[in-house]
Amino acid sequence: MKVRSPSPSRLSSPPLSLSGHRLLHRRSFLEQGATGLGAVALASLLAEQGLLATPAADGPLRPAIDPARPYAPRPTHHAARAHRVLLIFCSGALSHVDSFDYKPELVRRHDTPLPGGSLVTFQGENGNLIRPLWDFKPRGECGKYVSDLLPRIAEHADDLCFVHSMTARSNTHGPGENQMSTGFTLDGFPGIGCWVTYALGSECQDLPAFVAIPDPRGVPQVGPNHWNSAFLPAAFQGTPFNSDKALPHLVRPDRISAANDRATQNFLRLLNERQQAEQPGDHELAARIAAYEMAARMQVAGAEVADLRDESQSTLTHYGADDAQNANKSRFARNCILARRLLERGVRFVQLFNGSYAMGEGVGNWDGHKTLRAQYEIHAPILDQPVAALLADLKQRGLLRDTLVAFVTEFGRMPTFQKGASGRDHNPHGFTVWLAGAGVRAPFSYGATDEFGHKAVENVSSIYELHATILHLVGLHHERLSYYHNGIERRLTDVHGRVLHELLAS
Repeated sequence: MKVRSPSPSRLSSPPLSLSGHRLLHRRSFLEQGATGLGAVALASLLAEQGLLATPAADGPLRPAIDPARPYAPRPTHHAARAHRVLLIFCSGALSHVDSFDYKPELVRRHDTPLPGGSLVTFQGENGNLIRPLWDFKPRGECGKYVSDLLPRIAEHADDLCFVHSMTARSNTHGPGENQMSTGFTLDGFPGIGCWVTYALGSECQDLPAFVAIPDPRGVPQVGPNHWNSAFLPAAFQGTPFNSDKALPHLVRPDRISAANDRATQNFLRLLNERQQAEQPGDHELAARIAAYEMAARMQVAGAEVADLRDESQSTLTHYGADDAQNANKSRFARNCILARRLLERGVRFVQLFNGSYAMGEGVGNWDGHKTLRAQYEIHAPILDQPVAALLADLKQRGLLRDTLVAFVTEFGRMPTFQKGASGRDHNPHGFTVWLAGAGVRAPFSYGATDEFGHKAVENVSSIYELHATILHLVGLHHERLSYYHNGIERRLTDVHGRVLHELLAS
């Protein structure tokens, strides 16, 4: 009597192939597929109810964002020292050896060759060492030496935390600007303001969470790269406007009555709510509705914040906003007042630019290659009084206690003059930035360049450390705040950087 082998459909497990591997058949496929789908559904339910295990102590931390309320305030990773950030960006590479980095040896060795032989830098061969073009003097009670190039900012030396050992990865303006604002020299990465608002949202629900204020003369060299959200959700892109060019399309056309405008908005809200109810999982729709609703709220708040008519005459004079002799200064001063108004209304991140590339090399920016003294004599008054007044105003109003101010530029300049010119070439090997406000040790100086101001030699720092420290002060862990993009956990600091704890107030 023959014993029949059981049919494959009745096997509890797939049969073995000649190589010893299990063969897939219909029943096992259905069993495994059902089990897998059930596991996915279970994981989703547990995640929604917060019952999944907490992330690893060193794993990524991504904010839980409601697409319908992308700017809702979110918790920090740890206690924050600062609730908002003002980043002042001097486009063109402000010379540290002529402003904040005092080098007596550069004065003593004036018009002599740089030891080690002539250098070839960004624009070619360099000439001799050249002393600072403005005298340095002790400032404030701390006696910090700052030059006469920016005398009013120098008066705030007791409130400033200088980093004299900053370095950058590029000696070219575009990549240098990119790195200072996005952490990467290449295009296509989110600005630091985008990262902060992605992580934390905003306390202000009728103004953008991140506002970029371009110089009245134009935008920096890489323009929107500074405030572009890149691969982060588009809701966290910065909104650019300034005192000259307010937010567009906020004013209701005269041909539409206020009553009709309100009725239209109410009807649109009804349609949006109905559509959301029918498509509850459509996150893109929810984000778009949220953006339109923000725009509607900004019709009032956006117009009000940019209207400086309620500022006192003494405030306008303090900032230099009424300077009839220097239109660029008065316009930049109004941008500084706008920055303060945004911060006091709860805007999370404000990036204020000084300098524009639309006018050419060194004409409207700090790129002093050919005639540095003549060019800086134009730019310094535009920057000095308004920024000094902004610092004083923030302090007087109590905003400096929980606002971090960072003053940056894309790199520094050489201690030599370019051969055949009266200006300094690009120098990414050592330059100065400063911080002020919430959580920052002041007066304080950190790091140092060599005796000529050429290269950082003490506590050498990088833009990665600067970004890590800014994120730390607003309550974020720079190594864990990430966004998964194209198979990579992307971070503002890439795979580098550490928090400069030495800069932090006790």
